[in-house]
Amino acid sequence: MANRINPSILAADFANFESELGRIRTADLVHVDIMDNHFVPNLTFGLGMVERLQQVSPLPLDIHLMIDDPERWAPGYAEAGAFSVTFHAEATTEPVALARRLRQIGARAGIALKPGTDVTPYLELLPEFDQVLVMTVEPGFGGQSFMESTMPKLAQLRAKVQGSDLDLWLQVDGGITEQTIQIAAAAGADTFVAGSSVFGADNPAAQIALLRERAASHRHGAGNLES
Repeated sequence: MANRINPSILAADFANFESELGRIRTADLVHVDIMDNHFVPNLTFGLGMVERLQQVSPLPLDIHLMIDDPERWAPGYAEAGAFSVTFHAEATTEPVALARRLRQIGARAGIALKPGTDVTPYLELLPEFDQVLVMTVEPGFGGQSFMESTMPKLAQLRAKVQGSDLDLWLQVDGGITEQTIQIAAAAGADTFVAGSSVFGADNPAAQIALLRERAASHRHGAGNLES
């Protein structure tokens, strides 16, 4: 099981995105949070910004849509060339149809769950998705504390994937540090969004390597779950 580190540009220097992206070349993907000030009480980037990031980023883009009406907006991000587009389960009534549309365009399709959202209704739909994002904070702002109470949900997902032929990434987002990544990896995550932990480091490449090492040594089923 691979361990992917996707730094969130929400923690980057907004005035210097191109140079900031250069600091994280050793990561796997660039996580881009799109917020509309409706679904969450914050406003960040839009499609125009993503189109420009797509031009200058050395890494593929992992788009996280925290917006209303994703059926209308999500396909545009896939058409812009995003590698992965994740929308929130709470914002759509037709998650399967939207996921199929994103896949048809050529992006990996992801579904995100807020901390309080039950994963059970989505377990039988997992073949329709390429990624499930378990939010480990309430969506809307960076810098929040990791919610360990979300780990049973992640463990449910890992148990469903275990032994299947699903190519499903299990992502966590919120409060990921060298300590909390161990908890999330042990519960079954394989894809980790880290913002301030990476961009706030003096040496982002060293921090990315450390996060990968911590995730690998504590990954689900590794048998080494001590801190």
